[in-house]
Amino acid sequence: MNNNDREILSLTDEDGKLLDFEFVGTVEYDENEYYVLVPLEDNDEGAYIILRAEDAEDGDINLVSIEDDEEYDSVADLVEDEFFSEIDYDGLKGNE
Repeated sequence: MNNNDREILSLTDEDGKLLDFEFVGTVEYDENEYYVLVPLEDNDEGAYIILRAEDAEDGDINLVSIEDDEEYDSVADLVEDEFFSEIDYDGLKGNE
């Protein structure tokens, strides 16, 4: 789905609730691909999530949470460098 040239993904959370995210991009780390998504609702703080792409049996891609802290931290560093290093955070608390 495309909304004003933004790519919107709708994902189901663990509670079965459908949530919309803006697709920011992907990064690769340790032979895995990771999707960077920004929640469209209740995101006043500019948060984003990172999900690992895994091949599904039906040929689609499943996006799964990263359980390993070391893996998450490494990927988050790549994401910050790739997508968020030039964002102006003047409007956010604590980044003045």
